Amino acid sequence: MRRSIDDLRTFYGEPKGALVRRILAAQLTDAWGTADNCDVLGIGYATPWLDAFTGARRVIAAMPGGQGAEPWVTAGRNRTVLVDDRALPFAAGLFDRILLVHALEEADDPQSVLNEASRLLSPSGRIIIVSAARGGLWARNEATPFGHGRPFSRRQMEGLIRSSGLEPRAWSQALYVPPWRAMLPFSDGIEQVGRLLFPGTAGLILMEAGRLTYARPKVRGARSVIAPPVPALKPASTRTSSPQSPALSVPATTSDLAQTRKPLYVGQSCTD
Repeated sequence: MRRSIDDLRTFYGEPKGALVRRILAAQLTDAWGTADNCDVLGIGYATPWLDAFTGARRVIAAMPGGQGAEPWVTAGRNRTVLVDDRALPFAAGLFDRILLVHALEEADDPQSVLNEASRLLSPSGRIIIVSAARGGLWARNEATPFGHGRPFSRRQMEGLIRSSGLEPRAWSQALYVPPWRAMLPFSDGIEQVGRLLFPGTAGLILMEAGRLTYARPKVRGARSVIAPPVPALKPASTRTSSPQSPALSVPATTSDLAQTRKPLYVGQSCTD
């Protein structure tokens, strides 16, 4: 059974919840910036992070019926709606960015929820799924929302994403600090050390996905047309290339984010 909206609101008003909000907000800002000119949908309990998308055309929070809904923000073109998360009341391809938080872990049928999110995603849109990480300390603490429902490993989440017709693009982990109040003041240092030395202890896993892209098949007998080169998207990198050795464009894979610890396509605006 899902955690109620009152339980979630109470947790995110406490010091532990405030820490989760801050750490996750930094990851989402690196990934999507202010979501300029995007239509954004939050599924589950995403409202603590939707306020950051100040450049979006429209922001909607879809909250599952088993959880309950809460009034959210008074300014801007923002809406809250109570939904059946297996049959969302929106047209296909409507959203450029979809954020799922506390959406899959406690869902009766997480594949159906992700299938619906995939249906709503625009052709060039992107989804970020945030889930409790299997094996992390937060998934073992029932005093937090992450100690309820079904945590995921990276492989499990990748399989779920591919089954919904999407392709994993990038992934990351966060929340290495243990869920103990005495450790919260040292969270910044623990996050840095844990990322390098204890990756298996992360409390959250984040995965970004988009639609599959296919190469256009070559028609036999057709004339070839040489088109001008189009600049490729480049993964974010912490390395700097020297003028003597220009950097090569490398296709984005799910391993890139693990190496750089920063999401790909930083701050990209919607073009749809």
